[in-house]
Amino acid sequence: MKASRRALLGALAGVGGTVALSMLRQVSTHADLVSETAPEQVVERARELGLLEGVGKGGETLLTLAAHYGYGAVSGAVFGLLRRESGTLYEEMSTGTALGVLAWGAGWAVWLPLTGVHSSPWSQKNPRVLLPIVDHAAFGAAWGFVYRSLLGRDG
Repeated sequence: MKASRRALLGALAGVGGTVALSMLRQVSTHADLVSETAPEQVVERARELGLLEGVGKGGETLLTLAAHYGYGAVSGAVFGLLRRESGTLYEEMSTGTALGVLAWGAGWAVWLPLTGVHSSPWSQKNPRVLLPIVDHAAFGAAWGFVYRSLLGRDG
């Protein structure tokens, strides 16, 4: 399959994975385990840096959603590009789970701390720091499910 098709299907699966992650995050928030998501933290940091002057609360909400689903779609496209050969549903879900945890590592342990959004996970003392790993594993598993489903019989 061409790389462009894998990237497109991966991006669509990334949106599906983001929906799953969002639902899990809603449950975590309702259970008072999580108070603020990474996209909210990114928008808050942009506001602190003065990058959102003149942007109202509605605009910030829209930016948060765009950051959340955009990151999911881009991650999914990268996952799709990495999948040169497709596997069974279970193989795609397992691979997606591993890639989701890898995405967590890249974001939470590298670029979010480097940009000042929050500190690195190993410097935090709260066990809740582990919850995003679960979120990203669920994102990856959902990505694998949607990706394999989109491939259909051709995959």
